[in-house]
Amino acid sequence: MEMEVDDAGARWDFLDWVGPDTSACIFHLLDDPTDLARAAAVSRSWRRFVIHSGFCKRLCHQICPEVATFTRAVVVTRSPPASESSRHAEARDHLVYSNLGGALASANPSMDCIIRSIGASTTDNFPEETIDNTREPRDRVNHRPSYWSSGGHDDPDVPESLIYKLSSDLCIIDELRIQPFQESFVTLANENQRAVADENYTWMYTSPEFPMMQENVLQTFKLPRPVLCIGGVAKIELLGRVQKQATDDRYYICVCHAQVMGRSLSPEFMVDISDPAGYSTLKYLPGASNLRVEDILNGDTKDSTEWHSLVARYRQIRHMAMVNMLLGPVHFMDDDDDDAGGVTDDDMYM
Repeated sequence: MEMEVDDAGARWDFLDWVGPDTSACIFHLLDDPTDLARAAAVSRSWRRFVIHSGFCKRLCHQICPEVATFTRAVVVTRSPPASESSRHAEARDHLVYSNLGGALASANPSMDCIIRSIGASTTDNFPEETIDNTREPRDRVNHRPSYWSSGGHDDPDVPESLIYKLSSDLCIIDELRIQPFQESFVTLANENQRAVADENYTWMYTSPEFPMMQENVLQTFKLPRPVLCIGGVAKIELLGRVQKQATDDRYYICVCHAQVMGRSLSPEFMVDISDPAGYSTLKYLPGASNLRVEDILNGDTKDSTEWHSLVARYRQIRHMAMVNMLLGPVHFMDDDDDDAGGVTDDDMYM
């Protein structure tokens, strides 16, 4: 209730009665975005208090600390934006972060967010043992086992990594699923190591280490909390080598399948990363989930520049997803392709 009535019949606002400091302490106890949205709907004074205090942004930061990298939040609409006052800026931030909070806390089921592989730290035999094999749902392709193998190393403690492009620039990641490959090496080809330029990326979160059973089964590793992946690139780092090849007495790491489980926040949310340190602008597109095909394919000269650029980005993501779904991982057949497996500037997240 917004108002209290005393014996004289005077009406008091609860916020005025307990004061702003105590009220803020009470609102800070709300840890569910839905509860905070309900509180903001009680009355105008409560809504003003929630908006002015920035509770929605604070709660988003509490759920996913990665939200702190957003230096700015904007609402993207088809009409060109108008100038706004500081009060309107607070209302805009409240709109963006209240909807972001709802998306972060959504109970929608997780799915594999990987849309394609970018590269591996090393690859033993290319293209037979490429990272693309980890995206293949089958265990055998063309009558041979399907897996990725690292290059060999004398030190069993040298790590390896697999880097993947996710289905959108903003994804909530819950868990990883990895199936190691365990099978004796039959022959040894000339080692043809292919490396991905890890320095092209800024890694914003590192999970704890998870022990992996050396069994040829898909294993699940639950993250301690949901992680907001900003930029749409994820790296799986593999520590410790247990497979040793008798012919060269070197250690290898082999993986059959890899999945990054979570939920895409596209198309309602997108991100613009223009700062070398990884700071970014969060962009909210109200009603983007209801976009019609003609909205994506066609544009109007009166549409805002932001709308044009984000619809183009969304169209690109949808195209990549459809190609990946229809064609699956590409298996190279030509051993003489010198450029296969390389990483270009296009692989840097935006």
